Amino acid sequence: MLKRFLSYYKPHKFMFTLDMIASLLVSVIGIFYPIITRAMLNDYVPNQKYDLIVLFGAVLLGLYFVKMLLNYFIQYQGHMIGVKMQARMRSDMFRHLQTLPYKFYDNHETGKIMSRMTNDLNDISELAHHGPENILISSISIVASFIYLATINLYLTLIIFACVPILLVISFIVRGKMRSAFMESRKAVAEINASLESSVSGIRVTKAFTNVDTEIEKFEKGNKSFVNARKKAYKAMGTFHSSTTLVTEVFNVVVLIAGGLFLYANKIGLGDYTAFIVSINVFLAPVRQLIMFMEQYQNGVTGFKRFTEIMDAISETDKDTAKDLVDVKGNITFKNVTYGYGEEKDVLLDFSMDIKNGEKFALVGPSGGGKTTVCHLIPRFYQVEKGNILIDGVDINDVTMLSLRKNIGIVQQDVYLFNASIKDNILYGNPNATEEEVIKAAKRANIHDYVLTLEKGYDTIIGERGVKLSGGQKQRLSIARVFLKNPPILILDEATSALDNTTEILIQDALDDLCHGRTTIVVAHRLSTIKNADRIAVIDGGKIIEEGKHEELLERKGKYAELYNLQFKNL
Repeated sequence: MLKRFLSYYKPHKFMFTLDMIASLLVSVIGIFYPIITRAMLNDYVPNQKYDLIVLFGAVLLGLYFVKMLLNYFIQYQGHMIGVKMQARMRSDMFRHLQTLPYKFYDNHETGKIMSRMTNDLNDISELAHHGPENILISSISIVASFIYLATINLYLTLIIFACVPILLVISFIVRGKMRSAFMESRKAVAEINASLESSVSGIRVTKAFTNVDTEIEKFEKGNKSFVNARKKAYKAMGTFHSSTTLVTEVFNVVVLIAGGLFLYANKIGLGDYTAFIVSINVFLAPVRQLIMFMEQYQNGVTGFKRFTEIMDAISETDKDTAKDLVDVKGNITFKNVTYGYGEEKDVLLDFSMDIKNGEKFALVGPSGGGKTTVCHLIPRFYQVEKGNILIDGVDINDVTMLSLRKNIGIVQQDVYLFNASIKDNILYGNPNATEEEVIKAAKRANIHDYVLTLEKGYDTIIGERGVKLSGGQKQRLSIARVFLKNPPILILDEATSALDNTTEILIQDALDDLCHGRTTIVVAHRLSTIKNADRIAVIDGGKIIEEGKHEELLERKGKYAELYNLQFKNL
C-alpha cells in the first residue's frame, strides 16, 4: 500500500524535492538558537563581547526571517502538492467508478461513495503534505539535537535519550487501537452521508407521507453511531496523547534532577547546564510533533485504505479478443440463459428467445418474472455466465461493451435527468450533435413546442433529476435523447407505466415513431400499449410460457388472457 501511495508523488517530484529542502533548512535553522544561547552564556556575556551579542542577535533575526519565507513556501506549495495528489486520486476514483458494473452500485450507497471521495481523500491530502515534512523535520531535529546536546554533556544526553524507547513502546501499543477506532469512525461518517443523501433526494416523498419524524429518527440513529465511533477514536487518541505527554514531561524532570546532580558534582558548568535546559526543547519539539502526527497519520492511512477498496473493485472488462460490434441489423437471440443476482435464486431459468431484425417484441408477465433482467442482460449491465446472448449471431461477450451499448437505446420508467439545461440533457444521446439535430429530436419526441414556451428555451435548467418538469415532459426528454442517439436496438422498460392515460397517448405517438425501423423490446404492465406488437411473450418464473400475437394469445385463454382480463374487467 505504501508503494501505491508514493506513486502519487511522481508527477510532483521537483516541487516535492524543494519542499523537503525547505523543511531541512527549517530544521537546521532551529538548532541555531540553542547554539547561540550557549555561546552567549559561556563566552559573550561573561567576557562582555557586546559586539558579538548584537551581531549574532542580528544573524538570528535574519535566520528567522529566512525561516518565515521557508515556512510560507512549505505551507503553500506543500499543501498544493497534497491538493494535486488528492485531485488525481479523485479523478482516478471517478474514472474507476465509471467502469464498475451494476452489481457494485447494487451494494454500495451513493452517500458512502461520496464520503470516500470527499472526506477520506481530504485526509489523504493532509497526510501527503504533512507526513514527509513532519518525518523529515522531526528526524533531522532529533538527530541534530542529540549531536548538539552530546557536545554539551554526553552522559546527560544519553540519560535523556534513554527515555525514547519508552515513548516508542507506548506509541506502538496504542497505535493499533487508534487505527481500528478511526476506521470505525470513517464508516460512521459514510453512514451519515448515505442517510443524508437518501433523505434529501427523497424529501418530496417524505413530505407527501408526513414521515419527517421517521427520517429524523433514522438520521439521529446514524448521528448517534457517529458520536459513539468518535468517542472510541478520541478515547484511543486521549490515551495516546496523555501517555506520550507524560513521558515528554518526565524528560524535563530528568534533565532538572540529573543536570542538578551533574552541576553539584562539577561535571557540568552553570552556563552549559542552563544551555542544556534551554536546548532540551530542541529535542522535545520534534518529539511532540511526531506525537501529533500520529493522529493525522491514522486519519490518512484509514482514508487511503478506504480509497484502495474502491480502486480494487473489479471493473467491467472486455475479452482481449473482443471486437467492435458494427453494422448492427438487430437480430437478438437468447440461448439457454440462466441468471440470478448474487446469492438470490435464479431469475431466468434456461431462458431462450429469438427476436428478428426490426421486430417489435413485447415482454409481459407478473412482477419478478425476469422481464427487466432480460433488458439488463442485453447491454451487459450484468454478466451472463450460463448460456449465450447473440446479436446478429455474435455473442455479446465477444464484442466491446462500448460498441455494444452504442447500438442500444433505453427508455425506462424511472427517467434520470441531470441538473443541466434541456439542451444538455438531450445532447447526452450524442454529445457531437448539432443544434439543428437537437431540435429535430425534440420535435420527434413532441417536446419542442413546450420548450419554446420557456423563457430560456433549450437553455432552461431543469433542476436535480428534472424536478422542474412533469412526468410526461421528463419522459419525452428521455425519448428525444434516444432519438439523437439513433440506435438500431431499442429497449422500452415500463416507459409509460408511471404516466396518466392522456399523457401516455401523447408519449405513445413519440414512442411509435422511435420504434419505427428498429428492433424493439417492450416491457409493459399496461397490455393496451403492446396490442400492436409483432410478438408478445409472457414470462413467468424465469421462462417464456406463452408467445404469439395479441389476438392469438387471447384465443388461447392462458396466462396472457388472464392478465388482460384482470386489467380490463372493470372497463
